[in-house]
Amino acid sequence: MSEQRNQNEKKLTIALPIIVEGRYDREKLLTLVDGQILTTDGFGLFKSEEKQALFRRLSDRGPLIILTDSDGAGKVIRNRFNSMLPGDKLIHLYIPQIEGKERRKKEASKEGYLGVEGMERETLYALLSPFASDGGGKKPGEPITKTDFYADGLSGGANSREKRDCLALKCGLPKGMSSNALLAALNILITREEYRQCLKN
Repeated sequence: MSEQRNQNEKKLTIALPIIVEGRYDREKLLTLVDGQILTTDGFGLFKSEEKQALFRRLSDRGPLIILTDSDGAGKVIRNRFNSMLPGDKLIHLYIPQIEGKERRKKEASKEGYLGVEGMERETLYALLSPFASDGGGKKPGEPITKTDFYADGLSGGANSREKRDCLALKCGLPKGMSSNALLAALNILITREEYRQCLKN
């Protein structure tokens, strides 16, 4: 436990820009990341041509890490990025859907889930460590494919959505993800072998 604590006190050096929703999310990440952390100012992204131009310019250099809250608003913001930039310029990371309220707030969010700022350091550290320039992360291997998803009933079936939601929860991801979004997230987070194990449990 002490080794894990010491590891999480060391800041991650991440070269890729990380995009979050608001300043409190940014402040939280600054406690564990050395890197460029930018905000969408919530839905301000939709009205700000300057901010959109900035993100497009940044994407010319490489992918952007998108880390929004696991609620409906976060999904809308992700979709805006999907329509604004090519898929190979986006790395979508997802926090788990955990019910609760941030300390600074008098009331919980509309959907009752904690946002990025309310996540435990260990959760965010594990999520971002694969992108640290000082090593770590998931070991390379054979990816999970769309064919796997179809064969395992996670796409193209009558109850595929329910199966995806169940798998997402096992992997600490939010419910309601499309098959493509879940597939991309799993290939970042786990190996093919770990995927198979999750399906068995």
